[in-house]
Amino acid sequence: MSSGGGAAARVDSEAATELVRKGATLLLLDVPQRTLLGVDTQVFSVGPKFKGIKMVPPGPHFLYYCSPNRHGNEFAPTVGFFLTTHPSEVIVRKWHAQEERLIKLSEEEEIRYSEAVRCFEFDSQLGPYNLDSFGDWKQLSSYLSQGVIERLEPIGGEITIAWESSWMDKAPQTDMERRLMDQLKDGKFPKNVPVQSERRGCYYTTIPASVKHSNISGDELTALNLDKTSLLENVLAKNYQGQEDLLLGELQFSFIAFMMGQSLEAFMQWKALVSLLLSCSEAFIRTIYYQLKHGFQHTHDAGSGEDIGSSLFLDEEWFSRDIFLYRLSKDFFAVVLEAPVVDGDLLSWARKLKSLLETTFGWDLDNNTVNLIDEDDEFAPVVVEMDGS
Repeated sequence: MSSGGGAAARVDSEAATELVRKGATLLLLDVPQRTLLGVDTQVFSVGPKFKGIKMVPPGPHFLYYCSPNRHGNEFAPTVGFFLTTHPSEVIVRKWHAQEERLIKLSEEEEIRYSEAVRCFEFDSQLGPYNLDSFGDWKQLSSYLSQGVIERLEPIGGEITIAWESSWMDKAPQTDMERRLMDQLKDGKFPKNVPVQSERRGCYYTTIPASVKHSNISGDELTALNLDKTSLLENVLAKNYQGQEDLLLGELQFSFIAFMMGQSLEAFMQWKALVSLLLSCSEAFIRTIYYQLKHGFQHTHDAGSGEDIGSSLFLDEEWFSRDIFLYRLSKDFFAVVLEAPVVDGDLLSWARKLKSLLETTFGWDLDNNTVNLIDEDDEFAPVVVEMDGS
């Protein structure tokens, strides 16, 4: 996750006034100091005068935060939610101290605060949306429509790992992913918090891990699972009305909810989708490329410009080869880059993605690299062992 630096967009005063007038405003009242608060790829550490963010471009966004304890040395689980802004709109949320989260106000209060924002009463306490990094966000959210958000978001809209304990052992993981589970789980499941029945997970699409067919030979079944294009076509027809944009919207939704919202459920869905797409000869490389490009850049505090690390929430073990993405990428590049005939656009993006992974993660993805396959990984290729006949 990258904020693109802490500097505000370089615009003159007249242009800035126009952006304030036409851009949306997120008025966030009474947020505790030192809270880590993010919008899209930008992260803020809340100071004493902070009352929200102005000049937010119209369109889909992701707002997320984790509040500190009274000593400022530990943080509550990240809570995030998607929202769609419109020109000149004011969205108001207020911190609820007992529940430690942002809540909506009554319609009457929201109207009153919105009028105050439009009269510039809060202007000096609103941080500007960093327009220099908006291009990064558009690449991560290019398929994220309001329809996609409404289709996938949980009841109440809030996404947080604190309500996802049932996902810890739901699917096989590599050793690295088990360590990731432990990292996410550590201190994230507060005790003595009553379970609220209306809270539930996102409405993700079920993605099958392998092709299952009867009345075909073992060689044919193996081929279908090494190139899962037919499985992808079936998933598109059954779950997305044949619309690739809806699938890519879910891919972006789950990546954002995982990377920025720290959701384990979202990670499992992103893994399932990436595993399917990188097992097809016709892959959606451009979307995956931008996710990895922006997801693993160094993060900066959007207010101070201070470097927070390679990712706000993930440790350096993500750069290990012990991750499902390494095997999938190596196998994919072996197929695409060595094929006698490949679509020029696909080949170009495959080379860009390979270079990005080798540079960012330090991986050697040449075909002579030892292939690491975790037998416990449900998304590993299915190879059918034949009888001696």
